[in-house]
Amino acid sequence: MMIKIRFALVLLLFIPAGLYGQANDFGIWYGVSVEHKVTKKLDIDLSTNIRTFNKAAKIEEAFLEAGVTYDLSKRFALSGSYRVSKNIEKNGSYYFQHKLFIDLKGNIPVGNFSFSCRARLQERTKTFLKDEQENPQSYTGRIKVKANYKTPVFPLNPYVYIETFSPMFSERTKTIEKERFSAGVELSISRHNSVELEYIFQRDYLPHLSDLNIISANYNIKF
Repeated sequence: MMIKIRFALVLLLFIPAGLYGQANDFGIWYGVSVEHKVTKKLDIDLSTNIRTFNKAAKIEEAFLEAGVTYDLSKRFALSGSYRVSKNIEKNGSYYFQHKLFIDLKGNIPVGNFSFSCRARLQERTKTFLKDEQENPQSYTGRIKVKANYKTPVFPLNPYVYIETFSPMFSERTKTIEKERFSAGVELSISRHNSVELEYIFQRDYLPHLSDLNIISANYNIKF
């Protein structure tokens, strides 16, 4: 009982963290992901997502992503993935973007809890440039820390996470360009199917300060 109370307190701490600033927009993210275990150590996955903004009335981004994960040990894994997306730009039109990710993941189970950390290097290549001087490529370092709680008697597992985005190899003076705070639940429908519902508060510091409240719904398939 005490463990459940403490986890609920953590949830409450994460949500207010995003409410100290004036929220100026709202969006909904819809996603589907499929994961297949090829061998004991090797997984492949495919996911698609549609992300909205402007009070959830306009699509900001739609993407398709494919990746592979290799378990280095019981606690650590290395993964890589590629994402192709169409993003809305300042002129109101949609243009392709390409992203490459390299991740190092670690996890520690503590009773019914699981604590994990992901260090991600992201490379983004844009096809729309505001001027000839703009570099189409940019690099971002991302750190995500997550806590899951596995409910023993009910297939509804809550979680919280925080993720930071830091510009790399650039002249920007900001250490953090974006932050995400999230609280959500995963509902297991069957052995191979689950649904995730979460609230995300996103604060962007670049190019100017802006906030986005997000409701995310994702359907997961594992086999």
